[in-house]
Amino acid sequence: MVTIAADPSHGGRWTSLRGAGREWLWHRPDPARSAVRPGAAFVDAGGLEEILPTVRGEPDHGDAWSRVWTVVDEATATVAGDGYVLRRTFEAGGGVAYRLSADPGWRFVWAAHALLDLSPAAVLEAPAGTRVLVDGGTAPEVWPTPLARLGPDDGTATGAILVDCPTVTVADGERLTFTLDAPGQPVSTALWRNLRGWPADRPYRSIGVEPMLGRVWDLAEAGPADAAVVPASGVCEWRLRITALPSR
Repeated sequence: MVTIAADPSHGGRWTSLRGAGREWLWHRPDPARSAVRPGAAFVDAGGLEEILPTVRGEPDHGDAWSRVWTVVDEATATVAGDGYVLRRTFEAGGGVAYRLSADPGWRFVWAAHALLDLSPAAVLEAPAGTRVLVDGGTAPEVWPTPLARLGPDDGTATGAILVDCPTVTVADGERLTFTLDAPGQPVSTALWRNLRGWPADRPYRSIGVEPMLGRVWDLAEAGPADAAVVPASGVCEWRLRITALPSR
């Protein structure tokens, strides 16, 4: 059983993701987070941020994370940004349903920017042969790579995208699995593996495992097939399923 708590006043940010007897989300308290307004630089406070319509680029980490969300009921909240309305519903047992309304043809990248509290023994499991785009790499790599080990701290910070990869599992004693279902859209998983390598002046540990719609970080760099696209109906829907199991 997975339970989720969120803060609609601060970007709809997930403040808790509990399952298999533990809290999975990592937090980094930063007083600047409470004062964020649309267009502000990203404040890394941990938890899970809703990132839309781009991860990197402009605006920084998108637009939705910096806005106040409107509560519809105890499970559903909405946010309206520049050209879109996003509706999110937490379902019993770990499902999360999304509905995006925008003009047909509107292109976007979305990510569930989950920063996880993991031990040095944690590993990321994904299908063998998955194509991996590593920041700074000159050519795609193939999973598994050394990035699968999510610790111990080694002073590095690396971003990567597991392309066309809808399901991954974090194994850290207990097991946390993300599965993203978005018919007709590009579905990938982003990885932010910061093992006290960033920022340079005051590095800390933060590990992001991020189900995403799209194949690139920055919408401005997306080719024709690299971003999600709102269909002719003006509505795009997708669903994230999260399961947590005890250690084997």
